[in-house]
Parts: sequence; structure tokens; C-alpha cells
Amino acid sequence: MAEDNDHLACILVLISGNGSNLQALIDACNTPRLPSSKIVRVISNRKDAYGLIRAQNASIPTTYHNLLKYKKQQATNEAGILRARVAYDQDLAQMIIEEKPDLVVCAGWMHILSSAFVDALEEAQIAIINLHPALPRQFNGAGAIHRAYEAFQKGEIDHTGVMIHHVISEVDMGEPIVTKEVPMVKGESEEELENRIHEVEWGLIVEGTARALQQIKARRTS
Repeated sequence: MAEDNDHLACILVLISGNGSNLQALIDACNTPRLPSSKIVRVISNRKDAYGLIRAQNASIPTTYHNLLKYKKQQATNEAGILRARVAYDQDLAQMIIEEKPDLVVCAGWMHILSSAFVDALEEAQIAIINLHPALPRQFNGAGAIHRAYEAFQKGEIDHTGVMIHHVISEVDMGEPIVTKEVPMVKGESEEELENRIHEVEWGLIVEGTARALQQIKARRTS
């Protein structure tokens, strides 16, 4: 792994919002739960993301990477939007590659990463993992908790879950690293379900990150 003077594995975190999962990683870094590790940078696609303040409070460098300026440089049709997203992802990938992290963790990152991004990091041998509030191949994409809650109300499921998975171009379809089921509770509100899922996320994102770093270490020493 990339090493500084303290021989710490370097993690870069992508966020879009409150940053509670980022906080879980901050609290766990370089402890027995996530040993020999540090977060080298936090990147947000939203300027007002509270996670940026969490990072600053922990003396972690931050970057705001805005898609809007890329959209303004292109036509407003579908082709223009696609070109903007690809250019945005290419610049994001280059930004990350220059940071030389061992691992990128998407912790509430609300932007679908294109193959331009995924392929660039794969070529640079930088692993990417993502937290998703659903089990593998269930409720992929946005609104997973809401869709799971609706499915429970219809009697279609009796549990949902959380997974940490490797990132590939297909949304939420990468190989799972760790999963945990969350039982549905009759009479519970959607907000109560969401709060329970978040509590699971805070533990699972640390466990998944630790396992991903172990996989990287094993691959590089084999």
C-alpha cells in the first residue's frame, strides 16, 4: 500500500450530504476497528454538505467538485449532459489519482460514476467501494429505503439490508464485500426504518472498509 512515515493505508472518501458514515470512518481510523489507516481527503459534489465540516473538524483536506460548471459548458440536450458528466468524471478520477490513495470509499455519494471514472481508477490500480442501503440485487439505485418500505407495506418482503460492495460501471452491481440484513417491523414509519438502517451503515462501512484494505494488502503481497 501507499505509505507515509507512519505506514498508514490512505483512504479517500466521496460524500454528498450529512456525512454520518464519513464520521464513522473518521472515528474508526487508526483504531483496532480500522487499523493503520488515515483519510487523506474528502471530496463532495455538494457545496453545503455537512460532511465537509466534519472533515475540516478532523483536519482532513476537502475538495468541492461541482458538476454544474461542466453542464454550463455543454448544450442542454441529452448528448450535452452526457458529455458534461464524462468530463466531470474524468477530472474527478484525475484528482483522485494525483492523491494516490489505496482505497476510495463512496459514503453517501449521490452521483452515478461512469465507466470513464471506473476505468481510469482501475487502470491506476485504485480500488473503489460503495455503501448501499439494500441487499445485493435488491432496490439498486436511488430511493432504496423508500422502495423497500413500500415493498414491505405490500407484503412483498420481510427484511431489507445494507451492503458494502466494489464499484463497477453498473449501478450497485459490484461484488459485495459485506452485507447485513435489517428486519422490517410492522407499524414502523419509514423514518424509523431509515434511522435503523443508518445505525447499521455506521458499523458496516467501517467493517467493509477494513475488509477492502485487507483484500488490497493480500493482493499486493501475493
